[in-house]
Amino acid sequence: MSELKTAGIVGLGAMGFQMARHMIAGGFEVHGLDVQDAMNARAREAGVHIVKSPADIADKADVVIVMVATDAQVEDVIIKSGLLDRLRKGSVICVAASCSVDTAKELARLGAEKGVGILDTPVVLGQEAADNGTLTVFCGGDAAAFEKVRPVMQCFGANVMHVGGAGMGQLTKTINNMLLWSCISANFEALTFAKKMGADIPRMIAGLQHSSGANWSLSRWGKSTGKWAEKDMDVALELAQDVKCPVPLSALVDQLMKGINQEKMKALLA
Repeated sequence: MSELKTAGIVGLGAMGFQMARHMIAGGFEVHGLDVQDAMNARAREAGVHIVKSPADIADKADVVIVMVATDAQVEDVIIKSGLLDRLRKGSVICVAASCSVDTAKELARLGAEKGVGILDTPVVLGQEAADNGTLTVFCGGDAAAFEKVRPVMQCFGANVMHVGGAGMGQLTKTINNMLLWSCISANFEALTFAKKMGADIPRMIAGLQHSSGANWSLSRWGKSTGKWAEKDMDVALELAQDVKCPVPLSALVDQLMKGINQEKMKALLA
């Protein structure tokens, strides 16, 4: 596995396509597919070998990236398609999609029964980082499996780190999003107030970058797509409820974020 030359990917949308492109640039032969014909066509032009089903990737590669939207889709790709059953022992599946901690743990268990490593490897920093190949990848699961696939993930990740056992990659992304959303809502409230007071917002933001109020969201104000996955905060609130941990700030942030979008963020800069 240290001589990996091929990789697979399921999900060639905005993020998955860029990940595939960077893997090709990194010297890997990439086999993959998407549910949309247009995405497959674009990926084929970029050099991806399009297959007919996720299970077909098992005949081509020993590492498979899964970049889809929901827990159900993750399970469909790995279990229902027959991918897990057809992969060779020692192969590794990397679930780059956001899913629940419980789903990640259960998939890791099922993979272990088949001799296949299933890591949860969600990515953060958004579309711009995916385009540039500078994503941060949080990896949870077996450490040996992580080492096998690290070279693949380093094609699209500037920071690829093992953060613990199964589910810890997903949990780390969940905590990241709780902090990010809190910053976004705080920035929006503070900048709205400053705007009403007549402040030059771009100049103020530039100054704040050198202060204790600096944060990543503020440094990129107006550049975000405004497309936050509401399910991410839902996952956080459900996890907190399961372990009976009060998170009143996050519950409030969840409601505040429903009223914030890219247009409103950019309007503060005008």
